[in-house]
Amino acid sequence: MGRREEMIAKIKELMTQPERIRNMGIAAHIDHGKTTLSDNLLAGAGMISEELAGKQLVLDFDEQEQARGITINAANVSMVHTYEGKEYLINLIDTPGHVDFGGDVTRAMRAIDGAIIVVDAVEGVMPQTETVLRQALREYVKPVLFINKVDRLIRELKLSPQQMQERFVKIITDVNRLIKRYAPEEFKKEWLVNVNDGSVAFGSAYYNWALSVPFMKKTGVSFKEIIDLTLKGDNKTLRKKAPLHVVVLDMVVKHLPNPLEAQKYRIPHLWRGDINSEVGQAMLNCDPKGKMVMVVTKIIIDKHAGEVSTGRVWSGTVRTGQEVYLISAKRKARIQQVGIYMGPERINMEAVPAGNIVAVTGLRDAMAGETVAQEPIEPFEALHYTSEPVVTVAIEAKNIKDLPRLIEALRQLAKEDPTLQVKIDQETGQHLLSGMGELHLEVKLYKLKEDWGIDVEVSEPIVVYRESITKVSPIVEGKSPNKHNRFYVVVEPMPDEIYQAIRDGEIPEGRPKDRKAVAKKLAELGMDYEMAKGIVDVYRGNIFLDNTKGIQYLNEVMDLLVDGFHQAMDEGPLAKEPVMKVIVRLVDAQIHEDNVHRGPAQIYPAIRTAIHCAMMKAGPVLYEPYQKVIINVPYEYMGPVSREISQRRGQLLDMRQEGEVMTIIAKAPVAEMFGFAGAIRSATSGRALWSTEHAGFERVPQELAVQIIRQIRQRKGLDPNPPTEKDICPQF
Repeated sequence: MGRREEMIAKIKELMTQPERIRNMGIAAHIDHGKTTLSDNLLAGAGMISEELAGKQLVLDFDEQEQARGITINAANVSMVHTYEGKEYLINLIDTPGHVDFGGDVTRAMRAIDGAIIVVDAVEGVMPQTETVLRQALREYVKPVLFINKVDRLIRELKLSPQQMQERFVKIITDVNRLIKRYAPEEFKKEWLVNVNDGSVAFGSAYYNWALSVPFMKKTGVSFKEIIDLTLKGDNKTLRKKAPLHVVVLDMVVKHLPNPLEAQKYRIPHLWRGDINSEVGQAMLNCDPKGKMVMVVTKIIIDKHAGEVSTGRVWSGTVRTGQEVYLISAKRKARIQQVGIYMGPERINMEAVPAGNIVAVTGLRDAMAGETVAQEPIEPFEALHYTSEPVVTVAIEAKNIKDLPRLIEALRQLAKEDPTLQVKIDQETGQHLLSGMGELHLEVKLYKLKEDWGIDVEVSEPIVVYRESITKVSPIVEGKSPNKHNRFYVVVEPMPDEIYQAIRDGEIPEGRPKDRKAVAKKLAELGMDYEMAKGIVDVYRGNIFLDNTKGIQYLNEVMDLLVDGFHQAMDEGPLAKEPVMKVIVRLVDAQIHEDNVHRGPAQIYPAIRTAIHCAMMKAGPVLYEPYQKVIINVPYEYMGPVSREISQRRGQLLDMRQEGEVMTIIAKAPVAEMFGFAGAIRSATSGRALWSTEHAGFERVPQELAVQIIRQIRQRKGLDPNPPTEKDICPQF
C-alpha cells in the first residue's frame, strides 16, 4: 500500500473517533507565515517533500495566490499526527491574512474548534492579528500561539537571548490582552496562552524548526543550541533536532479541543434552537447516529464536479444519496458525492460522521452559512463579517452575446463569496460589483476572465458612501397614492452602542425570533424599554420599530411596511446611497379596511416617502468608509510617508520605532486611497511594507459633502443638485 493510500485508510478509521479529531485553522496578519507553516505541517505528515516545504505553498493552489504570493481562499486539508503513541486526525484550514479576504476567515472559523494564531517575531501583534483573533473568539474558537520568524531575531537583528525573551514576553502579553478583551466570559482566563504549559511555541516556519517548553523538557534541546545552529546556517540539523510539525501539532493535540468537548459550549451559542430537543442533544454530543446537521462554510466551483460545498458536520452522518433540507433556501436537495480534502484534491468517501469537515456536491442552492439538515430545524446564527463592501466597480460585457453568461458568472461569484455584492443598476443597465477593497475586486474580475472566459469593460473604482441623520425628526405623514392609507413616522439617530451591538451580532439582523430578548438588550444599551418592545426588523445597521397602539389591519400590511423600510434604507434621500445608524419608528397609521386598496403599489411609496421625508427633516449627512493603514518603513523615509498620508486627508494615529524601522499607523478615507500602492512605492523607493484594514465609517466634512453628493448623483443619472426638503416631501 502506497503512502497516500495508507494515509486515506488511517483518516477513514480516525474520522469515526471524535476524541481523536482536531478541527483547527491557522490565522494571522498578512505575511506572518501562515501558508509556509501549513506547508511544513503537511511535509511532516508526509504529504509533500521536506525539501519543497515552505517554498511549494501547497495550500496556495489557486494560480492567483501563487502569482501574488498571498493566500486568497481558505484551503482545507486532513492529515494524521502521532502524539504520545496515539494517532490523531487533524483537519486543517489555512486562512487568508489580507483584510480584503477577511470574509473567508469568518467562514472558516465556523468550521473549526481551535486556531493557531501566528505572529511575526519582528513585527509583533498587528491590527489584522487582532481582527482574526476577534473573529476566532466570537465563534468560540480556542487559540494557541506560534511566534514565527525567530531566525530573523537571531540573524538579522542579532538580539541576545535576554532581548529575545523580552520580545516573546511582549507578544504573549499583547495576545493575552486581546484574549481577555474578546474571549467569551467563561473562557477569559482559561484560554490565555502560556509558555510553560506549551500553548505557545516559537520557531521558523521557513526553516522548518520550532520549540516549546514541553518539547525542550522532553528532548533536552536548548534554545542556545538553536541559536548556534541558526548562526552556522545548519538548517538540516535544526530541522532534525526540533522538527516544526512535531512541536506545533503536539501543541494542537494537547491544547485544542476535540469536537466532543467543543460542541458542548459552541452549539448553545451558534444555534438558537431548543438545546433539549432531539437534534439539539445530538449536536451537543456530536452524535454520529443522530439526525444529520451540517453548516456550509465555503463554496467552490470545480471544473469537473460543479459546485462543491465544504462544511462542518455537527451531528449525524453525511452520506452519498442522502436527501436533505437547505433551511434558509427552503429547498430540498440530494447529496451526490461526499469527500474530504487533501489540499487541492478531494478524496471521495461513502460517509463522513459528526465532528468532521466534509466536502459535498449536489447542494445547488446552498450559500456559505447555509444550515443543511435531514429535516427542517432552526438555522444556525448568521455569519458576522468584520468589514463590509466599500468599493464598487461597474462592469459591462464587451461582447453582448456574453451577457447571459456574465449574469450567471456574477451569481456564482457572489454565491462563493457572500462578502461580494452584485447589483444591476436599473437606470444604466450596468452590473455593479461591490467588494472589500481594490484587491478583492481585482481577484474576482480575474476569475471572470480566466474561469469563465468573459471579457468585461470595468469602470474606475467607486466608493460606496452611507447616508445618516444627526437629530430626531418631527412626526411625518406618508400617504399612499390612492390617499386611503396614511403612515406617521419619526426617525432618530442610532446611538453608537446599539450600532456596535448590531455589527457584533449581539442584536441579530432580520425579524427577531425573541422580541422580548432583543428589546431587553436594546434597553440595556440605553433605549426606552417601552419603545424597544416595538422591535420589528433590523436591517443593515438600521432598526424599524412599531410604536403604534391598536391599529386595525396593521398586521396584515406589516410585511409590506418592512419591505418598504428596506427599500428606503437601500437608497437614502440624498444620493441613493445605503443608509446606516437610523431608527425608524412607526407612531400611528390609518389603513383601509379593503385589502384591494392596500397592496404593495400603495404601501411601498407611502412608507418610503414618509421615511425619506423624515430623514430630510432630521439633518441628513453623508458618511464615508475609512481604512486603517499600517506602514513599516526605514526611519529616513518617514517624511515622504507622512506627506503621502496627509495629502490623502489621512491622520497619523501612532508611530513606533524599533531599531531602524518605523511603524506608522494612520487612517484615511477609502476614496483617497486609490493608487496608494504605486505612490508609496515611489515615495520610499519600494522599501515600505504596508497593509490596511477596514476602520468603519466617518462623517464627510460639510465642505466636501455637497460636492460628493453632486458627483454621486451625476454618476447615477440623477439631477446633480442635492435634493431639498421640498423635493423629497412633495405633499408638504
